[in-house]
Amino acid sequence: QVQLVESGGGQVQTGGSLRLSCAASGRAFGSYNMGWFRQAPGKEREFVAAISRSGFRIYSEDSMRGRFTISRDNAKNTVDLQMNSLKLEDTAVYFCAASSGTAWSSRSPLGYEYWGQGTQVTVSS
Repeated sequence: QVQLVESGGGQVQTGGSLRLSCAASGRAFGSYNMGWFRQAPGKEREFVAAISRSGFRIYSEDSMRGRFTISRDNAKNTVDLQMNSLKLEDTAVYFCAASSGTAWSSRSPLGYEYWGQGTQVTVSS
């Protein structure tokens, strides 16, 4: 089992940047595939980015591509999400998630067993 704690959220103006971090504790972090999702009020949880055990990166196919970068540090048990050129529509609660499965549905929330509590990101004009 793994416990996840997100940090780094906050309020930023459009065009600004934030770096989210997810700290993991518990069983070997390097054995998990990791993902970031977000959820805006009244909307479903949305895939943002994922990174495999081996470091392969997967991104959402919409405008997040090119603006967001996911990375992991297995020595520090962290996975980060660097967000640049933030837009109003990026406002949401951002969640870190972990998957231990060998059959990994990286883009679906159902593909992850463990979740953090979320961190709020608010982008204002």
